[in-house]
Amino acid sequence: MRLTKQTNYAMQMLMYCVANKDKLSRVSEIAKAYSVSELFLFKILNPLVEAGLMQTVRGRNGGIRLAKPAVDITVADVVQITEDNFAMAACFVNDAAKCPLVNACGLNMTLSRALKAFLDVLSATTIADLQRPTNRIRLGIDRLQETCKMAN
Repeated sequence: MRLTKQTNYAMQMLMYCVANKDKLSRVSEIAKAYSVSELFLFKILNPLVEAGLMQTVRGRNGGIRLAKPAVDITVADVVQITEDNFAMAACFVNDAAKCPLVNACGLNMTLSRALKAFLDVLSATTIADLQRPTNRIRLGIDRLQETCKMAN
């Protein structure tokens, strides 16, 4: 299974907010840090806000932040919001009962167990689990803050 860019950037946006927990994050900062379009991040942000994972604060000093603690947001929460489907084979999409091999084929059951195991691991991992003390540098926050200070 391969996750979409949308899921990848949703995870990065959440991790950025965790690393920047002392203040609001701005989509423009996140877009710059990851070299991605602001419009794309706003499209990703909307479902995260609707699901109660992210919160927006309007106004001149507004921005975004997690809507709840990072330990209460699992990777599975994000993946299930951002991924369109989890069809690993055609029989996942179509009615498996219509397959002529349904009684002799273990593929559907095997892939179903694999998907369940995948989601179980993601459900056991929180956004807080993904943060390491050194991630602040990797996320580009320090570099971006230095650039902003020099510009002012």
